[in-house]
Order: sequence, then C-alpha cells, then structure tokens
Amino acid sequence: MARKEQNVDVSLVLPVCNEEDCIESVLHEAESVLRRLRRSFEILAVDDGSADRTPSILSDLASQLSSLRVIRLTPNAGQSAAMGAGFRHARGQVVVIMDADGQNDPADIPRLLDELKNADVCCGYRARRQDTLSKRWGSRLANWVRNLALKEDIRDTGCSLKAFKAGFLQDLPMTLKGMHRFLPALARMRGATICEIPVNHRPRKAGHTKYTNLGRLKETVWDLCAVRWMQ
Repeated sequence: MARKEQNVDVSLVLPVCNEEDCIESVLHEAESVLRRLRRSFEILAVDDGSADRTPSILSDLASQLSSLRVIRLTPNAGQSAAMGAGFRHARGQVVVIMDADGQNDPADIPRLLDELKNADVCCGYRARRQDTLSKRWGSRLANWVRNLALKEDIRDTGCSLKAFKAGFLQDLPMTLKGMHRFLPALARMRGATICEIPVNHRPRKAGHTKYTNLGRLKETVWDLCAVRWMQ
C-alpha cells in the first residue's frame, strides 16, 4: 500500500481496472509528459480489483518508473472509491485525474495546470468525443440532467481529465459509486472557482468500456439526489 511522504508539485491519479492491453503505454506516455514539466511529480495507479494481468504489469512498471506508486483495492470497489484512495495518498499540491484506457491525452495536462493560476479547478471537456453515438447522446442527456438538478453549468462531467488544487479534494465523500461524476459540484460547494478547457479525446484502442448508459443511469440517479441534498 502506498503511503504519504514528502510533498511534490503534481500528483496524477489514475483508477485502473482490467487494462492489461493499454496501461503500460498510458503510464509511459503520462510519465514522459510530466517529466517535461520540470516540476516534481508522482503517478498513483489505483488498481481497482483487476482480474487480468494488470496487477503484474503495474508491479513491473513500478520497478522501472521511480515516479509510479501503486495502490491496490480488493475486491473491485468502483471508480469513485479508486479515485478516493488516490486522493488520500496523493502528496501533490495539485492533483490531476485521468482515465487509464488511453482515451484521455496526457499532452493536455500542462494546459490544465496553467489554468490553475487563475482558478481552483480546471475541467477538460471532450470537444470531439471519439465514442459511439449512443454514448455521446447518453452523456449529453446525463450532463443536462445533472446541471439542471444542481444548477450547474459544467459541459462534460464525464470527462475524467481534470486538475484540482489539492485542498478541495480532502475528505470528500467518495463512498458512493458515481460520486466521481460530481467532483466539480463538490469542489464548488467548498468555494472553488472552476474553469473549463477543450481537451483531446482519442478512440479506445484496447480493452473495453466498463459502463453502459443504463448502468450509469442507475448509479447516477441516487448519487445526484445525495449531492443535491448536500447542496
């Protein structure tokens, strides 16, 4: 289990579940981008109960990449719990979150960090989303419902690529399965200023999606009620 030590400038948190075909390339790409920042950084890969070769691949990568720390959850706890574990162990003054499936582009991370000079949270939105039509329309409907219920205006809460000043992520209630979709709303309740920028979105080249529109809807309805109650 990873543990906290001295602080770093940037923590990159990636929830990982059954991504044996792409996790190695994703981590090498992210590490290369972060190294060019010339800032201290760490990468936290949170293995959420993977049942394929992902754990052994992460173990091998941890011996190759000095910046990589691996956190393992057993059994599978869901993306929100995985992110919450990453937040608890992150040492960075800034925390960046990103999917581990290769669809988010690590090259956008420097732009997210630059925006934090004038905001507390920067959310990426997928200007040209590379997914099926049903997933794109399902996401648009979910965003509309969330924004209507919470009186928000976030364009794409389903885009995982976001950057936060670390204080806004401390002790967040990440026990509900879909809570990661409400991170901007939770941060705003704590007084955060939020900005948005368009980010690149790439086709999935390996593995398979963990969500369906129906499955996401079942989780989101109850979580939406919980966040509305918190407001």
